[in-house]
Amino acid sequence: MSPRSASLVARQTLSPERPPSSGQRAGQSREGDPQDSVESIASVPPPEAPGRPRFLKLLRREPACLGGPHNKMRRFLRPGHDPARERLKRDLFQFNKTVEHGFPHQPSALGYSPSLRILAIGTRSGAVKLYPFCPPGSHPGRPWKGWGPWPCYGAPGVEFMGLHRENNTVVQIHFLPGQPQFMTRISDTLGSPSVSCQLVTLLDDNSLHLWSLKVKGGVSELQEDETFTLRGPPGAAPSATQITVVLPHSSHQLLYLGTESGNVFAVRLPAFRTLEDRAISSDAVLQWGRRRWDHPPTPAHARCFFFPAMKQLENVFWQRDSRLIVSCHSDGSYCQWRMTSNSPKPEPLRSCVPYGPFPCKAITKIFWLTTKQGLPFTIFQGGMPRASYGDRHCISVVHSGQQTAFDFTSRVIDFTVLIEVDPAAAFDDPYALVVLAEEELVVIDLQTAGWPPVQPPYLASLHCSAITCSHHVSNIPLKLWERIIAAGSRQSTHFSTMEWPIDGGTSLAPAPPQRDLLLTGHEDGTVRFWDASGVCLRLLYKLSTVRVFLTDTEPNESLSAQGEEEWPPLRKVGSFDPYSDDPRLGIQKIFLCKYSGYLAVAGTAGQVLVLELNDEEAEHAVEQVEADLLRDQEGYRWKGHERLCARPGPVHFEPGFQPFVLVQCQPPAVVTSLALHSEWRLVAFGTSHGFGLFDHQQRRQVFVKCTLHPSDQLALEGPLSRVQEGSSRAERTGLQNMELAPVQRKIEARSAEDSFTGFVRTLYFADTYLRDSSRHCPSLWAGTNGGTVYAFALRVPPAERRMDEPVRAEQAKEIQLMHRAPVVGILVLDGHSVPLPEPLEVAHDLSKSPDMQGSHQLLVVSEEQFKVFTLPKVSARLKLKLTALEGSRDYGEHHLAVLTNLGDVQVVSLPLLKPQVRYSCIRREDVSGIASCVFTKYGQGFYLISPSEFERFSLSTKWLVEPRCLVDSAESKKRSRPRNGSGPEKSLGRARNSGSQSDGEERRSGPVMEHALLNDERVLKEIQSTLEGDRGSCGDWRSQRVAVGYSLSNGGAE
Repeated sequence: MSPRSASLVARQTLSPERPPSSGQRAGQSREGDPQDSVESIASVPPPEAPGRPRFLKLLRREPACLGGPHNKMRRFLRPGHDPARERLKRDLFQFNKTVEHGFPHQPSALGYSPSLRILAIGTRSGAVKLYPFCPPGSHPGRPWKGWGPWPCYGAPGVEFMGLHRENNTVVQIHFLPGQPQFMTRISDTLGSPSVSCQLVTLLDDNSLHLWSLKVKGGVSELQEDETFTLRGPPGAAPSATQITVVLPHSSHQLLYLGTESGNVFAVRLPAFRTLEDRAISSDAVLQWGRRRWDHPPTPAHARCFFFPAMKQLENVFWQRDSRLIVSCHSDGSYCQWRMTSNSPKPEPLRSCVPYGPFPCKAITKIFWLTTKQGLPFTIFQGGMPRASYGDRHCISVVHSGQQTAFDFTSRVIDFTVLIEVDPAAAFDDPYALVVLAEEELVVIDLQTAGWPPVQPPYLASLHCSAITCSHHVSNIPLKLWERIIAAGSRQSTHFSTMEWPIDGGTSLAPAPPQRDLLLTGHEDGTVRFWDASGVCLRLLYKLSTVRVFLTDTEPNESLSAQGEEEWPPLRKVGSFDPYSDDPRLGIQKIFLCKYSGYLAVAGTAGQVLVLELNDEEAEHAVEQVEADLLRDQEGYRWKGHERLCARPGPVHFEPGFQPFVLVQCQPPAVVTSLALHSEWRLVAFGTSHGFGLFDHQQRRQVFVKCTLHPSDQLALEGPLSRVQEGSSRAERTGLQNMELAPVQRKIEARSAEDSFTGFVRTLYFADTYLRDSSRHCPSLWAGTNGGTVYAFALRVPPAERRMDEPVRAEQAKEIQLMHRAPVVGILVLDGHSVPLPEPLEVAHDLSKSPDMQGSHQLLVVSEEQFKVFTLPKVSARLKLKLTALEGSRDYGEHHLAVLTNLGDVQVVSLPLLKPQVRYSCIRREDVSGIASCVFTKYGQGFYLISPSEFERFSLSTKWLVEPRCLVDSAESKKRSRPRNGSGPEKSLGRARNSGSQSDGEERRSGPVMEHALLNDERVLKEIQSTLEGDRGSCGDWRSQRVAVGYSLSNGGAE
């Protein structure tokens, strides 16, 4: 059996005062088993006082339970089995996937319900996602201060998801208008579930599917009720039944289907019964055309209109008064026609080529909407000049002499216009344009001059630039939170003040228990700060490091910059920008201290920036210091990319995090590890060549240490090297992927001649006993890819002499692991076997002071085993070898939780290293998901399920993060259009208790989207005839319980 490789270590706060959940136990590996590999380490504060005594008490009783000499039940138990301990595990550990953050991967269809204001998006993998509600008091102009009503100003995340069994592409989505009017079948229960919403989806396999949003047992579900495939007569061509158009009838009972061959079929819902007497064949249509309207068909049967065959018809829009239609064509033109004409050759009232006279691309969709002011809105997709702008993805808006072509950086999937929904209204009065692009959702305010975009509260384009790393920080102090929000609000002045228009339903979600940040580093040199407190991932602030460096594009340049007289009048919209000015700008490591406000970021070209938060604009020079990691080394020549050139002189910075010092590593290799100690004002950094320590208070380098082995010539190639030597390219690719993909390999003793042995994998600050047991001192620990651990004793002057005396460092210890396995995590435990607190955590009374009386222990996590050493003698105390075929990333509270490269999570007790539970988390084939995983301080985790989506999961049962929604089918009677500026806040609906899925069982993964929630039972195919106005349905996407922990690992959580 091949061995497993481990990847990341973390800690979790656990409390036994929680609802029971089933756990899964993993057996402990024997000494002779093949070993595993691990990648980093994290730790968590102890549980609250009520939960701690019970937990510790059971741990103290554990040895007797596991087979002590006085255990009378020993012969009846399986070795290592303890019922009390198993019961405690069920109370402590519970694995759940809770919510998805971000933008759906590969969207393919858009649907919108004007009456309920619900948005639906379909994907190529067969998923359907509904975004139905607006929480109270939410608005982009009123930023959330930390507590109170839900902070997001729109539907906070995906509330309902369904996955078609076929996993085919969703081509069209149509909400059924009005309320369900058909009866339910006789069921085995007295009551039947209420239905607040129904929709029909068309897949690329020509199948139709009926979905209903139902309330069953107080929990709302998106359920697939019926499927249907249109069948033609025997021998008919496939085009005769290939559906191209779906039109729901206002009665809620009929569905009209247009096919590729020109046939029209009528289908009765909900059973999808074809009505033969209402079918219209293409031959009949042609026959009516030959009669030249001498005997037109009755309105009850059909209404036909024939266009001149001069140009190909793309789409048709029927105006509100039903007297005019607008057609758009393949030559980039659109025409207006009068429906009252009985002429055999009708002429258009108006014909226009908006971007002519040169050849233009087709206009594929068009809206012609009336207003009270008299001048209509003309909104269409495409039509750009073919030669110069044929590759642009544009939607144009024309109104009252103003014309703008909104230019999107990704392909437009579909769009719709939000208008007045009252059927008795005389005018459309459009107020918002909703565009679903391939990589983002964009909403344009049509009521405000200039048509500004509306800031999206959900469906965030996480991948606006490719995500290169992530970092989570839990429990942010309110002061820091408010300062970050204030800095971000100044970046949002270009957005409209309109309230989010897609606001169907009411949020019942409680306020999040604390403030959490998720920081993502991107390829373009930006760091984005996301509110990860609850189910909605909301962008708070964006930091750009580009201003510090000289690049080909000036930071003030805009891709949408264009003169006023330019034609066509293009305007770039949206945040998605897949292009990077320079790949060396990419962010690789992030470390934020939530107590001091210091931030350290490191990049691809060896740049390390230290930043501090400033509430005002500033203009200053960034001090530059060079750290030569190959100092006094001869015979080495860097063959990789060059360093970034820093911008000379003062640089203007906007409010927010502003850099004040730049440390440039030489050679300019990728920074592989980063650590910041804000109390000592020190930052440590590591690359494939060594590591260094920098004093950012005195702006001076403390020391550098070269870890390069004489055989590590490959480390000098660099991931962006321009060297084109035969095999070096493949080897450099391996270097790039080293951090990204845990490698399955046979565990065996490694040679010192192996490549990348000097690669620094982890850095860790600790105040512990390093030289002797009589006094402790600050220290820096570093672990390398060659299994070496370096320990440096630091002398940090007291505060009153901090600026006068330098920080001094001296190497105190060097540990070489027997198998030379890469060291991916280091952690020091105090005298009570509790991980040392974060810097400044004790000073802010957020943690107890560490026990400095008892002996400390050193936990070293390698890719093969966990090993505990005593300090200061560094003698091995105990170890745990991982079983075969596993690798890990970790997590735990007095536990280590290991995420293996098979996607399993195994929890191990600390410091005894005894396996507790094992869960299946990520598909083993999802290498990028495993590599992108980051853990939080309190038992949650995030990993990428696609380039644009994070999956959130939990291993604990302490907190509940659960999106809840009430969708009332009668809401449309009272709903008005959204307002600009501050509007009246809705009252918070009464929260309902829900039964979250917490059975601990492994979920069955679908072939494409394992995360989609779909009830496969096919029951209740029809719905009760009417719904009373006060009846609604409660939307509750089954998010599970969430708990928390903090990570000390590089690029992990904190």
